[in-house]
Amino acid sequence: MSEEKDVSLEQELEQFKNEKEKIRNLVGQIGGKGSVQQDIIINLVFLAILLLLFIFDILRHSLHINLPLPALFSVEVGILLVSIKIIWMIYKQTKVEHFQFWILNSIEFRLNNLSSQMNDIEQKIDNTKEVKNE
Repeated sequence: MSEEKDVSLEQELEQFKNEKEKIRNLVGQIGGKGSVQQDIIINLVFLAILLLLFIFDILRHSLHINLPLPALFSVEVGILLVSIKIIWMIYKQTKVEHFQFWILNSIEFRLNNLSSQMNDIEQKIDNTKEVKNE
């Protein structure tokens, strides 16, 4: 009986490790560790463009340099870039929330399944007790 429990526990542990690896891969696909470097690069590009626009605008006003761009161009482009960044962040957050919902839904399904199994086991135990008492 002890050997059966050991084999069963080893199988459950192996199944848990496989599920953990699946989840790790899924998290990487939706914006986990695999996209950190990509996020840093995108953030740096946005920051560099905004800083350049800011510097050009300050040079235009302080040194009276005539640039071929309209006076409010840097403000308009800055607002556009910030808007794009906010939309991108909302999109990433939506993906994470969807994944969290999927995980919670899977956990709920597993709990319901385990509850059903526990009820079946309790019924079997009750039935065997009744048979022994008769």
